[in-house]
Amino acid sequence: MSIDFRNLNTVWASILVETLQHLGLTIAIISPGYRSTPLTFAFATHPKIETIPILDERSAAFFALGIAKKNYQPVVIACTSGTAAANFYPAIIEAKESRIPLLVLTADRPPELRNCHAGQTIDQVKLYGNYPNWQIELSLPSIELKRLEYLRQTVIYGWEKTTFPTPGPVHFNIPFREPLPPITQPEAIALESKFPQNFLASVQPIIRTEFIPNSDLIELLKNQLKSHPGIIIGGLAQPEKPEVYCQAIAKISQTLNFPVLAEGLSPLRNYSPLNPYLISTYDLILRNQKLAQKLIPKIVLQIGELPTSKQLRSWLEAANSQRLIIDQSDQNFDPLHSNTTHLRISVEQLAKISITQYSDNNYDINYLNLWCQAEAKVRENIDKKMATVNHILEPKISWLISQTLPRNTSIFVANSMPVRDVEFFWVPNNSQIQPFFNRGANGIDGTLSTALGIAHQNQKSILLTGDLALLHDTNGFLLRNKLVGHLTIILINNQGGGIFEMLPIAKFEPPFREFFATPQDIDFADLSNTYGLEHQKISSWKELQQLLNPLPSIGIRVLELQTNRLLDAKWRLDNLDKFARDFFLS
Repeated sequence: MSIDFRNLNTVWASILVETLQHLGLTIAIISPGYRSTPLTFAFATHPKIETIPILDERSAAFFALGIAKKNYQPVVIACTSGTAAANFYPAIIEAKESRIPLLVLTADRPPELRNCHAGQTIDQVKLYGNYPNWQIELSLPSIELKRLEYLRQTVIYGWEKTTFPTPGPVHFNIPFREPLPPITQPEAIALESKFPQNFLASVQPIIRTEFIPNSDLIELLKNQLKSHPGIIIGGLAQPEKPEVYCQAIAKISQTLNFPVLAEGLSPLRNYSPLNPYLISTYDLILRNQKLAQKLIPKIVLQIGELPTSKQLRSWLEAANSQRLIIDQSDQNFDPLHSNTTHLRISVEQLAKISITQYSDNNYDINYLNLWCQAEAKVRENIDKKMATVNHILEPKISWLISQTLPRNTSIFVANSMPVRDVEFFWVPNNSQIQPFFNRGANGIDGTLSTALGIAHQNQKSILLTGDLALLHDTNGFLLRNKLVGHLTIILINNQGGGIFEMLPIAKFEPPFREFFATPQDIDFADLSNTYGLEHQKISSWKELQQLLNPLPSIGIRVLELQTNRLLDAKWRLDNLDKFARDFFLS
């Protein structure tokens, strides 16, 4: 055991940290400050926990979020008292909404120093409102054995709540009295000789259990899945085992003869040979109103959260088909408030049930064929159009990199236009690329830091981002010397918020340009040079392809593509409705 018996605070903090290590913690992110000194010492000196210091608390929290997304394990973030803790808030919101496990440790002043202008003191109790899965203020440190047992068991429970029943953040507010440095105290030193050697013997990693479907659920599935025609929606997902996830959906699809509408941010498009009924162009297909009417299903099997597409959501809302939502979390994934039943089961578990009996062998083959024919035609139209685009155009970037990146690359896709272009144009492939995203709260904050967290200890990582999202988080570049691995940033510099050009507000000038598009006059070559990063301006598609395959193994580099926000928005408006227009119904 790595228990530090120098003083009361070191005993308390080191037991907390040692308990976490026994539970499975491997990485802790620490922001500097004095009140958190006992925690910093305990983490920084632990031989089995990688502890990374990060100056900016907001960046630190999103970096931890990225690591947790990639590893599917809780990560600790810790900071001092005061507004330092408030800077964790955006990442905590995202962790809650996107179901990512984080353990948040905020050091605090003791009760007698609160509400008296003691300095660097705010009300930190329940600081993050309802966003934590669970939150507690620990008692003041003590070396009484029963209090140390309380600490151990509380830490175990808090760790469990980061992952069960639904992953998310847990907040421990931890008050400390002086002395904060490891100055020796005789009573703490005396504890070492009588401290029980088996104190942490029973602390083990939490074992995950699978839900076993009961007879009622099986009967419900039997009744519902006989409905035809039907579709599967493979929505937003960051599964721990993407190939197993894709295989499960493929099995269900081929058993029921349901097409799979695959969100661009789902791994489904990157394992496309597994599923012959994969539909990647659903947003564009549904813009053909006659075709959309013909494709209305009786039943929808929704896997996880709905895709980004507004076109799809409007179609589903109008259709009001029976919808089964498959997700084992306790969250509500029905923003349409329609004819919906939530089944708290994973798609992998669903695939293990013998669903062959639920399939109706008299299904209408014409419905499935219509989806597949529309997919083939629209995909052909997209490919032909993109092949003629020689200048740097935003929509072509997603189309091209989906066919260029090396196998098993991790890619973080920033919010606003990049996620939408990925949904429109990402080409199905067999590259096993793993997409990541912050679509819980859909904000642009923490974009770079999250991508760096995903890239940490990873040799193949990409960030696809616009200029505003990157500028919003440039403090993330302070992590450049802490990154183990590589991140290539594909920077779409269109001098502002491209997504707003697609919205009705773009017609109102003023105040559109200054208050919505908000262009920033930044030279990214100079910015990169400030942080000692490699920077290249990309002038051709061939140059981009050469720089993306193979990828470097270390460092950060910025590949900047300068685009025209107005012309790219016009291109989308002119073309998105056309790709399925020439698909004629017989």
